[in-house]
Amino acid sequence: MREVWVFNGVGGRFPSAIFESKMEAEDWIKNGKLSGVLTKYPVGISVYQWAIDNENFKVKSERDCSPEFIQKFSSAAQEHMHYENGSSD
Repeated sequence: MREVWVFNGVGGRFPSAIFESKMEAEDWIKNGKLSGVLTKYPVGISVYQWAIDNENFKVKSERDCSPEFIQKFSSAAQEHMHYENGSSD
């Protein structure tokens, strides 16, 4: 499965960058002394479906299948790193 690395800066409402490799992303974050979260996302599948397929999430109620739930879904099971001033914790 293809994947991309998405950076969301502190206080940002939308991603500020998307990279094909983690190394590219980390170089950009370090050079810019940026703060935020870098997360690996699968390509061609929603995070919701990815989490179900990888048994990181189980649908337990009708609410869990609603558009309102799915459109806001994120998973802590996705590989991610936190950065402050360009350094990861």
